[in-house]
This record gives sequence, structure tokens and C-alpha cells, in this order.
Amino acid sequence: MIERVRAVLVTVDDKMLVIRRTKPGIPMYWVLPGGGVEESDKSREAALHREIHEEIAGKADIIRLLHTMESDDECQFFYLARIATWSFEDRTGPEFSAEGRGEYALEEIPLTVEGLGSIDLKPEEIAHVLRGAISAGALGDDATL
Repeated sequence: MIERVRAVLVTVDDKMLVIRRTKPGIPMYWVLPGGGVEESDKSREAALHREIHEEIAGKADIIRLLHTMESDDECQFFYLARIATWSFEDRTGPEFSAEGRGEYALEEIPLTVEGLGSIDLKPEEIAHVLRGAISAGALGDDATL
């Protein structure tokens, strides 16, 4: 089974970093930073740190596992994390130079129900989980984050 890790990266301004994906012939959508767990990764958390470094040249403090999604051939692990510094210009992931992959743009959106409503975050299940957590106050600036 393929394992993927993704991060809800919360900035010091309580915004969330998302990647806007633009591909020819497909409506624009947004994803959370992350990617596949590789055999060389010592853990899922190590894979997430590697992916964050590759995709946004950032370092994050992982707070906790937020949600898991499983299908027939894939399991995705979504983590809640704080991030203070990043540089989209210094990203190094191989996907950015691959022909035909479309555009990647890093954006900060308010970590609110309205902010999430302003984008088409994929997969829809994580958008639903985040809306519920925000509404319940589970992603606030208290001990849960």
C-alpha cells in the first residue's frame, strides 16, 4: 500500500499554507504540502519533514496526527504542524521540474471556515475535517496547537 503524508501548516499569523495547482484542462484546485513516504524515510514524520523541505524549503514543528484517509491502494496521513519560515523560491522537489506537471503556487489562506470556503481544497474529505475542527475550536491557539 502506498503511504502519503501531508501537513496542515499553520503560520505564526494563524494562516494555512496551501499549494494552488493549475493544470491544463483541469479546474484550479489546492492541496496541502506533502507527498509519498519513501523506503529511505525512517518514519512518516521524517518523510513529512523531507517533503516540507523539498516543496517549500521550510521546517515545521509537527504537533500531531490530525486525520487518516485510506482507500484500496493508498493511505494518507494528515498532520497538524506549525511553520515559521519557508521559501517557495528555494524548493527542490523533483515534481517542480517535471514536464507537463502544471503550475504550483504557494498561498496563505486564513485558517477559518470562510478561508477554506474560498478554495477548492483536495481531497474534499480533509477540507470537511478541517471545517469541522475549526468550527469546534480544535485548531485554535490553545494546547491543541
